[in-house]
Amino acid sequence: MTTNTGNGQSQEPISNLEYDFVTVLHNKAEAVKAYDIYIKDAEQVGSQPCVELFQKLRQSDIEQAQEVRRHLQEVLQHGKM
Repeated sequence: MTTNTGNGQSQEPISNLEYDFVTVLHNKAEAVKAYDIYIKDAEQVGSQPCVELFQKLRQSDIEQAQEVRRHLQEVLQHGKM
């Protein structure tokens, strides 16, 4: 995401690190949404072990997204961790 102006200064609307965290957060949000579908699919076929696994994976992604969000907030405020 970084562009150079040729005079040693960069013009960045968003830093690479900010972009990375936004991208990871987006991917986690998409995964959580997908797990909702997978859970319903497993429920429809009556596979409780699969329902439980998808719920566990969904919860893990939610927790990871929350951690990524905290890091992103820190980077946005201070430019780094």
